[in-house]
Amino acid sequence: MGETRTSGENPGIRIVPGPVDPAEAQFVPGASNVVPPTAAPATDIGVSRARSLAAAPFYACSGFSGIERPNPVENLYADTFTWAPYAAYKVGDGNGNINWSLNPYKNASWYMWLHSLRWLGQGIIAGGKGDLKALARVNAIAYDWYRDNPYSWKANVGAWESTMHRTNVLICLRQAVLAGLQVTELPADYAWVDMALLSHARFLTNYWSGAWNHGTDESIALFGVGCTLNRDDYKNLAQQRLGAAITTSIDAEGATNEQSTGYASFNYSLWGRASTVLQNCGVDPGTTIATRRDLLAKFLTLATNSLGKLHQIGDTEVQATSPYAGTPMEYAGSLGTAGAAPPWRVANYSAGYVFGRTGWGTDPGRTFADESTYSIRYGPARAFHGHFDHTSITYTSRGREILVDGGFAAYNAGAYRTWVVSPSAHSVLTTPLSANANPVTRLTSSSVKDTAESYVLTDAPATGVSRIRSVLVLKDPDLLVVWDRASSKTAQQFQTLWHLPADQKASIYSRTTAIAMAPGDTSRTILFQVPFKQALPPGAILLKQAQTNPIQGWQYPSSFVRNSAPTLMLARSGTTASILSFVVPVKATGGVTYAIRQSGTTTIFDLSVAGRKTSVAISGGGSLFRAG
Repeated sequence: MGETRTSGENPGIRIVPGPVDPAEAQFVPGASNVVPPTAAPATDIGVSRARSLAAAPFYACSGFSGIERPNPVENLYADTFTWAPYAAYKVGDGNGNINWSLNPYKNASWYMWLHSLRWLGQGIIAGGKGDLKALARVNAIAYDWYRDNPYSWKANVGAWESTMHRTNVLICLRQAVLAGLQVTELPADYAWVDMALLSHARFLTNYWSGAWNHGTDESIALFGVGCTLNRDDYKNLAQQRLGAAITTSIDAEGATNEQSTGYASFNYSLWGRASTVLQNCGVDPGTTIATRRDLLAKFLTLATNSLGKLHQIGDTEVQATSPYAGTPMEYAGSLGTAGAAPPWRVANYSAGYVFGRTGWGTDPGRTFADESTYSIRYGPARAFHGHFDHTSITYTSRGREILVDGGFAAYNAGAYRTWVVSPSAHSVLTTPLSANANPVTRLTSSSVKDTAESYVLTDAPATGVSRIRSVLVLKDPDLLVVWDRASSKTAQQFQTLWHLPADQKASIYSRTTAIAMAPGDTSRTILFQVPFKQALPPGAILLKQAQTNPIQGWQYPSSFVRNSAPTLMLARSGTTASILSFVVPVKATGGVTYAIRQSGTTTIFDLSVAGRKTSVAISGGGSLFRAG
């Protein structure tokens, strides 16, 4: 087994890469992550066999999701494992005997990826090409996991979480053995691999996570064992579960149930993989998966901002929209350089999203980046990968971010993770003296016109507290107007928060106004409040940045990057609040002026935005609308 062949003797294993999995573990220690299906299942998966196949049925190695990249074969010989921002760590005795209880960085994701075996990827690929020394080492490490972690490993959450990933690695290892040794059946020394696959299939059969990305990955892996070992029972159960999951994972409007744009993007790729592996193994995937993916493609297109990135909602890193050819995402993800401009400009999803934009860069004088885009959150209570972000707004304009989300902190980030999920990390009206009630938020009215959209959202963010947010989005000039009202049975602090990009420097200009601008930028944001139905108290506008107690003034573009970022706080106290905000992006030398007048019971705000005039009005009944 110590012989090393040259890689040119055979092409190695066939790899059809799956989507890159989320980098972090998705479990909460001590809590269940099972999501029961709630919608009627799809019944068209596997109804008829595919009529023809380009090749014999197969389940390809799905690759290793990048976990293998910092773990070269030389490191495997030293039993060294590397993941994410952490230094390489020796996890074994140098002979493939691994201490599977190690977690030196106290990080659940590090531990999960150790147990996934994906870090063996480079060795498996080399072994499949005939490097028998590499094959022997990855076999020794994988067998050591199987020997040291007998069924059932349910009590070990890291091993449990990584079962679906490890199943695929074992399938890849099996294929590498056959390819590397140039045989058609597993030799006796490797027979344990099939036994391990059977134990993993048993685990996947008994412990399904249900209708979310984790359960879909599990069903794909179970199907893979069935295809690899010719077990119809595994394949049929996996098909049944995929049918049960698809209609809950992606609803009839195209939104996912995970409350995260990043996970919505992952689910689009994941269900594409599900369809492909079914077809490759001779099973008809039906039409429901394709139909729901098409709806999700529309959702992701509308969730794309004018910078070509997804609005950062829920557990989502700043990420570009994938420009999948032949879908509307091709235009959105390519910043309008490929594909056709989508026919939709504004959409409201009952799962709790409003997405809108001034256009797609097709109007004279406006490029893709010149458009303004926004997102507004509402809907069901927080769950899965969502945040306590109801009524929150993100906004881009003039080729840059204007209002941002607090972002996505690593699950192990402790107090910062708690903060980034909390209302305080979002552009909302908060009541920090009262416990968050995780409310259901209703979109009670909406209006979409050529140059203005308006929305009203209502909820009860805390016990005894009611909240109303009216949002008006204008085009030409592009700006936001937001009117927050709140009342409480007891005295409260009411704080409307506006989270600004980390590259900007904000300064308080007066009790009403703040200005934010990045050094050398061609644009700036003027954010001001107008006294309306309530006088402005001292300290009515405050700047919070890089605070640690309480945490405020940060932004996470990715899990392990935390940037200092200005947050403007419009503050009130008492039992009621009326906070009328204007968020106005203008050129660097531009300014804003306004005058107030009455027309009957309607209050009209006449604005001049960098010389361009418009009017905004609030009726006596409380309706916020464009008046000119």
